[in-house]
Amino acid sequence: MSKIEIACFNPESAIIAFENGADRIELCDGLSEGGTTPDFETAKLLREKINIPIFVMIRPRGGDFTYSDQEFAQMKSDLVQLKTLNVDGFVFGILDENDEVNIAQNKELVELAKPYQCTFHRAFDRAKGLKDSLEKVIECGFKTILTSGQKSNVSEGKENLKKLVELSNGRIEILVGGGLRSTNIEELRDFTKANYFHSSAITDGGAFASPEEVIALKSK
Repeated sequence: MSKIEIACFNPESAIIAFENGADRIELCDGLSEGGTTPDFETAKLLREKINIPIFVMIRPRGGDFTYSDQEFAQMKSDLVQLKTLNVDGFVFGILDENDEVNIAQNKELVELAKPYQCTFHRAFDRAKGLKDSLEKVIECGFKTILTSGQKSNVSEGKENLKKLVELSNGRIEILVGGGLRSTNIEELRDFTKANYFHSSAITDGGAFASPEEVIALKSK
């Protein structure tokens, strides 16, 4: 059975996603930056209201995915603090200055997150090499990769997404996201054979998930 994760950039969207059948929530701040670490109090409040899995973004800023020592220390601190809320997982991804997966730093965060699972986010789409990057992410201990197939959106990346599902061979979940909507999810599911899909469900260019879109995504 296919599952849907909704990227939520505010508490209102998270409640909408929860009430309309989402299987999981990716909780972020910073909509205009593509997702940053949410506020601790926001996450705390939502954990009390929502009983589906919540995966929390750990990203100190927008822009690239290569971080200074100070930023990396901030990521570790945020993760440790948010871990006390009994969230279900974390979402992050670190590249080195050559745009390759930073194995040492990612491994350190994955270890710190235990026993909770981790998703390597769309930093994967900036990383060099499809197969090499996949193997490195698996080596780091991630359970999921959120990707549009190293292209700007899922429709352009569908060939690579199909290849990733095949190459991963059940070792890691390929979470299809980036321009995913109820209008293209069926075609992508049939073509890629992926089982987990990710969308903000924002249809009006605003900041909030659309209840109708969440329901449409889930129904397809």
